[in-house]
Amino acid sequence: MRINREIRASRVRVIDKDGNQLGVLTLMDAISRAEQVGLDLVEISASADPPVCKIIDFGKYRYQQTKKEKESKKSQHQVKVKEIKVKPNTDDHDLQTKMRHAREFLAKGNKVKITCVFRGREMAHTEFGVRIVQKMCDDLADIANPESPAKLFGKMLTVVLAPGAKKKV
Repeated sequence: MRINREIRASRVRVIDKDGNQLGVLTLMDAISRAEQVGLDLVEISASADPPVCKIIDFGKYRYQQTKKEKESKKSQHQVKVKEIKVKPNTDDHDLQTKMRHAREFLAKGNKVKITCVFRGREMAHTEFGVRIVQKMCDDLADIANPESPAKLFGKMLTVVLAPGAKKKV
């Protein structure tokens, strides 16, 4: 953001402190008008032809800009990925508890990564883990949809669920 003598254009479109357009002026004429009222000439839109400048108090303008940025950051929600780990022999009651936690995470707008870890000889029967992960995906289908099908990476079967109702065809 350029102010006063930092502005490089020779001619600028000037807007006064009340928002009225003064037209296209030379840079020196615009700066002198800003100094007459004790304010700064601030370049608002450098990409326009000619650049748009406004006669305002720069300190106050910068304060308002940071205030707007903070307000916009406040309304944003950072999406986090919460992980729920299961095993191929996880019992039904434990599975229900883990699904309840997954529902809470999804309700808050977070993604849920369901991971089934295989140990030792369990790798010979990965279909048990696939069945458990698929059951969790099916039970959570009313509030979430999988981003991609479940994939086996080494000794872990993973699927990521994103919040949002599944569209029925």
